[in-house]
Amino acid sequence: MKQLDKLMAKSFVGPFIVTFAIALFVLLMQILWLYLDDIAGKGLSFFLIMELLAYKCVGLVPLALPLALLISSVMVLGNLAEHYELSSFKSAGVSLLRVIRMLIIFGAISAGVSYLCSDYIIPAANLQFGARMYDIQQKKPTLNMEPGVFNEDFNQFTIRLGDRGDDGRRIEDVLIYDHTKANVGELSQITAEDGEMYTSDGGDFFIMRLFNGHQYVEQRPSGREGRSTPFMRTSFDAYTKVFDLSEFKLEKHATSLFSTNRSMLSTWQLREGVDSIDTDIAVRKQGLSNHLLAYLPQLPRDTNTYRIQGTSGNEFISTDSLLAEAEPSPLDSIEKLEAAYRPLHAAPRPEERAQTPDSVRQRFILERQRELETRRAARMAEAAHHPLVEGASPWPGIRSLLDSVPREDHSRIYNRARSSIRSVTAQAQSTLRLLPGIQESRVKHIYDMHMKYSMAVVCIIFIFIGAPMGAIVRKGGFGYPILVSIIFFVIFIILTIFCRKLAESFVVSGVFAGWLPCLILFPISLWITFSAMNDAKLVDTDRAKEALRRARDSKRVEALRRRMAKS
Repeated sequence: MKQLDKLMAKSFVGPFIVTFAIALFVLLMQILWLYLDDIAGKGLSFFLIMELLAYKCVGLVPLALPLALLISSVMVLGNLAEHYELSSFKSAGVSLLRVIRMLIIFGAISAGVSYLCSDYIIPAANLQFGARMYDIQQKKPTLNMEPGVFNEDFNQFTIRLGDRGDDGRRIEDVLIYDHTKANVGELSQITAEDGEMYTSDGGDFFIMRLFNGHQYVEQRPSGREGRSTPFMRTSFDAYTKVFDLSEFKLEKHATSLFSTNRSMLSTWQLREGVDSIDTDIAVRKQGLSNHLLAYLPQLPRDTNTYRIQGTSGNEFISTDSLLAEAEPSPLDSIEKLEAAYRPLHAAPRPEERAQTPDSVRQRFILERQRELETRRAARMAEAAHHPLVEGASPWPGIRSLLDSVPREDHSRIYNRARSSIRSVTAQAQSTLRLLPGIQESRVKHIYDMHMKYSMAVVCIIFIFIGAPMGAIVRKGGFGYPILVSIIFFVIFIILTIFCRKLAESFVVSGVFAGWLPCLILFPISLWITFSAMNDAKLVDTDRAKEALRRARDSKRVEALRRRMAKS
């Protein structure tokens, strides 16, 4: 490594680490506000909160890396240009690309880290974060018994304390409403002058020991016409009520319940998800097509088999029209297909048995296709020359069919036709309602898959934006570099959100939407780099100033001519 590369590496590593930590902290605080209401008041331990923050920090790495590269590259090159070190390099014949070569290497390494993190680490971290956050959202807030406030934390119980001692144990003027038997019409109320409350040693139960109180129980009216209204009142010197605290504990659910979310899938899983969605769309269309056969048997049956037993649900396997002359329902496997058509063909030859099962099966299917097509063509030719077909007169239409049946059956035929039309229309409308949601899920899968690549490539693009911008602005520190970096980063975020909305609205494809921010920023980076290499200004205002000066001079000359003409 040469001295220039060592200098750039030492100058870049420090600001990069600092800016990466700042960017990660800012992004984490922005995300934390969304979950603050779910976390507050749940009595979570410090280590659990740190675990959640660690999972979320891993998920923010691909977003924090480009921002850190952008800010640090502007700072390093701005600092070199401000102290005229960059000018010294250029005067010695060192080009700008040679100066930032080490930064480009850092950008390429960051791109690889970003992709590996997005594809391998983030899905697992998001899975753990989603599972833990769901557990926290289902957990009840910490039990809090405040005097003068009706507490409904316990299921089917309402508790009010008149006063509470300083030790947190002694209580007075206790009122408890018990609704555990409200479904059978029994209501219970407990009052006590004083008592004490505490938890068991393991914290599994909450115990209220009451003294000098009464219990009132009112039941559903009974007897003839509901005139009898049983009512019981019981007095007690001491009464112990035990509440289960298991509902206030954090219950952990299996992470497999959340493993199908897009943010928890890697690229190959997203690709399989897209194939599965394509299969689902094809199966729904096939179901709609075959639904018409119940009313129009003359239509050909769609015999494509998309999911065969023993294969993955994402695999497309088409048997075309192999089952056209078989049973109305499609077979479930190639083995059943061979068994159905075995009488139509001789047994396999010995040399066929020596071949692989897949090759034999494929050739068997092709032979069955050719045989079926030959039989179908022969039948069509035979039917075309039938005397009934050659001597048939033009069909008079549906009215002639109705005239061939008794008139009292016309209304029944019309009603059955309307019922059939309504059934077909309802099936079609149901499919049309479901397909947009399925297609939107497909677009989101494709967009998320290509965003993993796009977020990695943008790390290199930001190097070619940040380094030339630092050479142009010629300012180091955290002032101008952060201002310039935030502008380009906000542009990238806006483009990302805008492209996502375009993809979800089916305006553009998910692939194009995922790469569009990079396609827009890449020419900008080339233009900024070219301007910095030629020591040109990013916005040349000299020409505009010259044009304004000429316009003012022309106005003055014109005014002088008018004065001379008047004189």
